[in-house]
Amino acid sequence: MVHVVSSATALGLTVATLAAFSALGFWYSRGRVRSVEDFLTARNSTGPRTTTATLVASVMGVWILLSPAEAGAAFGGVTAVAGYAVGEAIPMLAYARLGPRIRELLPEGHSLTEYALARYGPAVYLLVFVVSVSYMFVFLAAELTGITSALELVAGVPRWQTAVLVGGFVLLYTGYGGLRASIFTDTVQAALVIPLLVGTAVAALVTLGGPAAVHRNVVAADPSLLDPGFLTGLQFGFWVAIAVLGAELVNQTWWQRIYAARDSETLKAGFRRAAALNFVLVFVAGLFGVAARGYVDVVTDSTSAQYDASVAFFVLITEAFSETFALAVALVALLLVMSTADSLFNALASLVTTDLPRILDDPNDRTLTLSARALTVVVAVAAIYVSLRARSVLELFLLADLFGVAVAVPLLSGLYSERVTGGGALLAGVSSLAVGLAFFPNQLVRGLLTSLPVVGELLPTPAFLTAFVGTAAVSASVTALSARMSSSRFDHRRLAETVHSLDDSSSGYRDGDD
Repeated sequence: MVHVVSSATALGLTVATLAAFSALGFWYSRGRVRSVEDFLTARNSTGPRTTTATLVASVMGVWILLSPAEAGAAFGGVTAVAGYAVGEAIPMLAYARLGPRIRELLPEGHSLTEYALARYGPAVYLLVFVVSVSYMFVFLAAELTGITSALELVAGVPRWQTAVLVGGFVLLYTGYGGLRASIFTDTVQAALVIPLLVGTAVAALVTLGGPAAVHRNVVAADPSLLDPGFLTGLQFGFWVAIAVLGAELVNQTWWQRIYAARDSETLKAGFRRAAALNFVLVFVAGLFGVAARGYVDVVTDSTSAQYDASVAFFVLITEAFSETFALAVALVALLLVMSTADSLFNALASLVTTDLPRILDDPNDRTLTLSARALTVVVAVAAIYVSLRARSVLELFLLADLFGVAVAVPLLSGLYSERVTGGGALLAGVSSLAVGLAFFPNQLVRGLLTSLPVVGELLPTPAFLTAFVGTAAVSASVTALSARMSSSRFDHRRLAETVHSLDDSSSGYRDGDD
């Protein structure tokens, strides 16, 4: 492919964009991060609009231009896209109800692993910690896979260069400004990206000849893509909604923002607005994948070396417009990556900084800070490595989602049930994860499992539908059964007594009213 835009030009614009937002993060954070609490939670600091903006921006990673479009192009057309959109909206609605409960039970809390330790003990804590870190690691790898693939397609930029630049710049300003830097840059990114995405969608529709022409071309390519009763699409929509819900419920990013919101009413309003916006954005982005099938030759066989359904959005944009315009869209995608990556880096740092005081013998602030940054750097480097070898962004996300589905029900049921025990929660998480992995049709996972003696011979036929539905069903069933058989009662008041502020001298600084 001959690129109209040189890789040097694309790299220069990439560095300029990254540097500009890094500078914004540094500038805004200066003087506002006065304690560990400020760094980790920015507690009670965001009003309704800022809360909505950071929620939307943290969701709106580059995956929004890739995974929904990949689902529409390769996994079931418009019904698959609708399922994906519903799946992204439901977690936000769930947090609108869960958030106030979390703030009520753990008023000085910080993280979901902190809650897991206080509610269930060290075994479940370790499981949730591994699952949460694994999920955020895969999420980060998928984001880097998406942006590196996009810039490689549009301008021939080597993938390793994009990955290192994005990881390095985001680490710089999040390491300095923490959650406050992330929330501020999220707000700016949301204000820029939402109108740019809407404008891109309208411009693409006009350039492609209007709705009638798009409909005609897609029907000519594959009429099942627009069939609302298309079984493959319906099945995809069903299990992907389960996958996304389970994953987001164990995403530390949202737990941080639960505490950052000014109060419970602000929290509920922010999550509800984010749910509506997320649905619309994911649905519109996914339709690009459906439209792409009508205009370009998208390779939808994930086993093929030419598989490009994961960048169907950019394939279509490059075809419909000039590569110069496609580069501009890729820079918008870069903003999306930053808004998600900084949230993930902050979430990783908060897990370590919050949990180490409960594991080590009174670690000092320097130990906490260095440990948090060390884990973040290790995860970032590993994510860069994985991103350079992955081809399907969607399959990376689905692997991360599977971990979340396994532990979400036993973990969060403890917020309401007095009878769920640590042993029951652990059994539910481990057993359901084993079921999910046994059915999960990923080549890497499948290869590892089939190499195991005895186990490899017993593996069932893989299928995403069976993997996610089976994981959710086993997790919920074992949790309910163990609670029913339990004779113990947990006093939820113990959570507030156990979980305290990391810095009693926290300034409680609040941003200006928005």
